[in-house]
Amino acid sequence: MNLPDIDPGKPVLIAGPTASGKSALALDIAARQGGVIVNADASQVYDCWRVITARPSAEEEAQAPHALYGHVAFDAEYSAGHWLREVLPLLNGPERLIIVGGTGLYFTALTEGMAEIPATPPAVRAEADSLPLEALRAELDPETASRIDLMNRARVQRAWEVLKATGRPLASWQDDTPAPALPLKNCTAMVLNSDKTWLEDRIRRRFGLMLDQGAMAEIEAMRSRYDPVLPSCKAIGVPELMGYAEGRLTLEDAEERAAVATRQFAKRQRSWFRARMKNWHQVSMT
Repeated sequence: MNLPDIDPGKPVLIAGPTASGKSALALDIAARQGGVIVNADASQVYDCWRVITARPSAEEEAQAPHALYGHVAFDAEYSAGHWLREVLPLLNGPERLIIVGGTGLYFTALTEGMAEIPATPPAVRAEADSLPLEALRAELDPETASRIDLMNRARVQRAWEVLKATGRPLASWQDDTPAPALPLKNCTAMVLNSDKTWLEDRIRRRFGLMLDQGAMAEIEAMRSRYDPVLPSCKAIGVPELMGYAEGRLTLEDAEERAAVATRQFAKRQRSWFRARMKNWHQVSMT
């Protein structure tokens, strides 16, 4: 592993695709240099999933201070803006932060700044929820469309909602972005890169490990509250294991679908990191 020199006096950022070993590296740095490990993964903020989203275990959390893990209700609204507002007080606190996760938008909000866009009115959100992805995409302006993943429903819907609610394209808001809270020069920022075959093997082994560690217990606890529209219920592994619990899928089918979804997600993550994190230290995991 070709790690850069890590200044114990500066924050550390660790980004990488799912199953790439980010959490283990964060724990290692915390053990050697101290610091608070802060979550930057959109799925790991929810209180209903620990095993399925591969949140740090209770034993791992006992090894170092952790923050912003499992602190949001399953049906609460949560966005990059929410995350950034929660990180800023920690950034200004007494402890050095080790921020780790796979949600690229969180990291770019922190290191590149984030536009101060007004909240979406409930009526606009409801209308967006009722429209198919193709209809949402069709109304976006070309500049905004060129900046987002047009296959990512959440990103497209967010852009549509901003345009509908404010009358101003998301790209225009982004162009007025304020200065970043944590410029790259003030931290050690790393992206973990891995061979696709190595990563796929880890992804498949992780599914079996999830089952051994109690993933189905989490599914059963959420069955009566499960809503496929909620972001928390779209976490990879949740729809697949819920299908198994409800008898719509065999366990083998659930595993295969979860593996495919995870590979596709990791591909999108790598694309984001290549496009938006070229100036970060590139760390090879294989």
